[in-house]
Amino acid sequence: MRRHRALVVSCGLLLVLTALVLALPPVLPDPNAPEPALRLLPPSAEHPMGTDKYGRDLFARWASAGRVSIGMTVLITSCAAGLGTFIGLVAGYFPRAGAVVMRVVDAWIAFPSIILAIVFAVVVGPGPVSELLAVTIIFTPYTARVIRSRVLGLTTRTFVRAARVSGMSSWKTLAVHVLPHTLPLALVQCVLLSAGAMLIDGSLSFLGLGISPPTATWGNMVSDGRTYLQDHPTMVLFPGLSIALFVFLLNVAGSGLCWIAAAPQTAARRC
Repeated sequence: MRRHRALVVSCGLLLVLTALVLALPPVLPDPNAPEPALRLLPPSAEHPMGTDKYGRDLFARWASAGRVSIGMTVLITSCAAGLGTFIGLVAGYFPRAGAVVMRVVDAWIAFPSIILAIVFAVVVGPGPVSELLAVTIIFTPYTARVIRSRVLGLTTRTFVRAARVSGMSSWKTLAVHVLPHTLPLALVQCVLLSAGAMLIDGSLSFLGLGISPPTATWGNMVSDGRTYLQDHPTMVLFPGLSIALFVFLLNVAGSGLCWIAAAPQTAARRC
């Protein structure tokens, strides 16, 4: 019950915060409009988070940055989970191909994710497309390995064997009988990977290797505010706490979903 309660609370907070950053930008000032006379103002009723070095409203930029950061996180995890699920299905259902694929996957996972993302972004060049490709390629193997493990268990089930005996093609068997049983696990992977994707998105933006200014992200807002950390800590505090809060809530939600999706006798071991 405690895990279920934590899952409900974390999902509720995620929905509320996401709805907030999606709904606010249209009713707030232009996040990129400079006002030199309003430079570096502290939080006030007119500017709840203060203003930055160009006089731009930080609350408007925070909401706009949230839309970008959350959007990139959703896009990255959707691509990684989709591609990883396909690779996992193939690797689990076709043993010879799976042996080769999993050796590559294991070798890829051995490298630190953030280092791979930085190297890829440096080689390809900064920007949203390179960030999307880099983080998708990094996270795909994690989903592939989990889905393959699930598929290996399904291939011995009676309904899959019956489909084979009836003459159903391998690809149709995968699509009709195997894929539906892997979707709950793929959803759990999406939530778990979202936390890592948001962290790497923030890190790349902070380093100037992701989405570049004037488009705001929580990562580049932290980067912009670090120079003024001592005198204007709110420039870093709000976007930094937003990243931390979202990552925490996503991890809690992922853990709860993992517990529910796993079989009772193996739930503790898997999560």
